[in-house]
Amino acid sequence: MAAAKSKVPDSRESDIMQSPSKITRASTSTTIPAVYGLQGWADLPEGLLHSVVPLLGSIIELLAFAGTCRSWRAAFSSYPSKSTLCTMLPSLLVQPHITVHAPNLPSRSDDGHKLDTCQVLDPANMKSTLRCQVLEETFEKLCFAGSSYGQLICGYGRNCLIMDVFTGAKVLSPHLPFTNNTYLYYGMLTTPLASPNSHLLVCALPEKSGPFLLDWLIGSDSWSKLQLNLNDSVIVQIVEFNGQFIARDNYHRLYTLSLAPQLGLQEIATVWLDDIHGYPYTQPSLVVCSGMLLIVHYSLSLASSGAPVNYKAYCLDMSTEPASWVEVVKLENDARFMGRDVNSPTFSCMSLGRWRGRSNCLYYAHDSQPWVLHGMGHDADAVWDDSTNPDLVYSRGLCLKLQPFWV
Repeated sequence: MAAAKSKVPDSRESDIMQSPSKITRASTSTTIPAVYGLQGWADLPEGLLHSVVPLLGSIIELLAFAGTCRSWRAAFSSYPSKSTLCTMLPSLLVQPHITVHAPNLPSRSDDGHKLDTCQVLDPANMKSTLRCQVLEETFEKLCFAGSSYGQLICGYGRNCLIMDVFTGAKVLSPHLPFTNNTYLYYGMLTTPLASPNSHLLVCALPEKSGPFLLDWLIGSDSWSKLQLNLNDSVIVQIVEFNGQFIARDNYHRLYTLSLAPQLGLQEIATVWLDDIHGYPYTQPSLVVCSGMLLIVHYSLSLASSGAPVNYKAYCLDMSTEPASWVEVVKLENDARFMGRDVNSPTFSCMSLGRWRGRSNCLYYAHDSQPWVLHGMGHDADAVWDDSTNPDLVYSRGLCLKLQPFWV
């Protein structure tokens, strides 16, 4: 991945950091004790580095910052608000159907499997040259179950693997706890893979059996499993919201999910929306946005001109009993990123001025062009570009081949 220089907030501060020995008594201030005697960039104090992190303007700059040296990586790892920081920058779009020439990257993984080098786009800097590496067998043999914290989650037969989107490095789980081949409906990580208590959650359907929810503590030797008795439904999405995990089935019922003392689901009593109740195949999506749990849904437009579909966002109001969905008319300074495959997670981003994004919009990834921009609610017609192919609309489903997805 191409590196980018991190931003330094002040040129005078840059001079000080480049030549610590030039600091004189005349320039002494309350900040001097923190940098006096520094020998180089690697010696900068953690507090100063933390002040630089929120000034970075793209995910690429974040990666460059973390990769500068060991002390900078440690400072980034200890930054107290990384989750908030990620919502202030747009996601990266992985385009697995577009291969790029990369002679300096390995063509095979450490265990000999062939790697395909794919194009990656950064909405904050479309001129940047980015790429990632995906196992070739992902396109031919594996079933895509989801992506989480920069990792692809795939499966085939009784196997499930986690693969780093950008390096192709993979982690193989223990065999799935079934004797027959198993189809994976959905998968996600509860925390980054390197965290000490990271779990992999997958919804699995073994041959000749009903669906199960499976939990693997990364590094352990076995899976925990919970048979789903949800009236023939399956779990299709799990998000973290306000410190707890919320699961959604394909009939749009919601559940709180617990990992300890044992794997469990508890339905959240909810008044469903009339326009999505009973239509399990339209596949809306949950997304956490500006401190709210939203469900994004669409309907076809009957108008002869303007946007071909209408998109609406509803916020879950849990202050009532039962909980209810309330339409959010406008999401100022927020955008959402969504892919065609229902297993591709939806992301949100605020502070659009940092990268010139458009508020109250949906960036829908497609394979024939990077993305199509859709306005939410009343902004649908104002945002829609009439020159865009009207067939490039939000239509999510289970896809046989790996589709463009956001990370």
